[in-house]
Amino acid sequence: MVPSGWKRKPLANVAEIRTGVAKGKKGLKDPIEVPYLRVANVQDGHIDLTEVKTIAIERHQLDRYSLKSGDVLMTEGGDFDKLGRGDVWQGQIQPCLNQNHVFAVRVDSKYLEPYYLAALSGSHYGKTYFLSCAKRSTNLASINSTQLKEFPVLIPPLVEQRKISKILSTWDKAIRTTEHLIDNGKQQKKALMQQLLTGKKRLLDDSGKPFEDEWEQFKLGDIATMNSGGTPKSNVDEYYGGNTPWVSIADMTKHGKLISTTEKYLTQAGIENSSARLYPSGTVLYAMYASIGACSIATVELSSSQAILGIRPKQKLMNTYLYYYLNSLKSRIILMGQQGTQSNLNAGMVKAFDIKLPPLEEQTKIVAVLTNADKQIETLEQQLGDLKQEKKALMQQLLTGKRRVKI
Repeated sequence: MVPSGWKRKPLANVAEIRTGVAKGKKGLKDPIEVPYLRVANVQDGHIDLTEVKTIAIERHQLDRYSLKSGDVLMTEGGDFDKLGRGDVWQGQIQPCLNQNHVFAVRVDSKYLEPYYLAALSGSHYGKTYFLSCAKRSTNLASINSTQLKEFPVLIPPLVEQRKISKILSTWDKAIRTTEHLIDNGKQQKKALMQQLLTGKKRLLDDSGKPFEDEWEQFKLGDIATMNSGGTPKSNVDEYYGGNTPWVSIADMTKHGKLISTTEKYLTQAGIENSSARLYPSGTVLYAMYASIGACSIATVELSSSQAILGIRPKQKLMNTYLYYYLNSLKSRIILMGQQGTQSNLNAGMVKAFDIKLPPLEEQTKIVAVLTNADKQIETLEQQLGDLKQEKKALMQQLLTGKRRVKI
């Protein structure tokens, strides 16, 4: 049912749908290199210009394919959540083209505001339509220009479209501001880790004086015991469904710093009939394959796959200090794998890690500072999640006319 005063029309009746340039054309007679936007550049609600590539086209085709300020960019497909996503092009680069997997929708200003259309296409209403007619494979979906042209656009009066767009832009600004604060928080925490975990910056002790004790140099294997986990046979039902959490790399990615629950649980028979072992609460879990260098702390007794190393610090080392230390190595560990030196880790390599260790009192102070930084980031991430959910609910009401704005 169309709200009072609104219309519903196929997108082709109120806008021009423009396809983009295909890559790989050869034998160009008068080629020029021009910046162009790929699917990776067109995000949900913003255009990412971090990396803009160029493409060769015939000089005489430049006007035909050049984007204009106000064009609504929409993606042809990809993952389900990428279908139809996009934003309004503001002419940030001139000239600039769109690849053939990105549609440029040029609205008729008598009927549509670009920002309103971008919001509608990215809303639950828009995504429901695109998914209903998309061509699907296992994890991917795509639409063609014909389906985009048939998109049934809900069209309020222009003055109402502008008011809706203005309201949603206020939420977008709040979301972008929060994302910026999160990025800043992560950069500040990274800088703190580099200073505090190397002794370049010393904190104050309980008396208010800087710590002065010399740090001791160790191999990690000398101050911690470690074992890799194991995986019971997946086709034996009696090994699974018990009470012991079994941590996979996916669990670590999902939960982050602290883990107490997992997707799969082992029975006693599963543990006894495999190389899986029990790790006590407080064990530091370290990913040796896949998400190499990822790190978590067990908050209950649990087990893990063979891709994960369970590290139990000895008396001189706090588990939370070890967690932050291993995280500080992550970029170097990933780079090592990318360079082909070693794509995976093993227990022997981790035991050989060098670590400079301050006294326990100073470790405690360092952990407190970094934990506080984590909490600040977590608070902002929660705020960001709330903002996105509230905006999503508001979009569903405003863009379908269930809630009308005051003009």
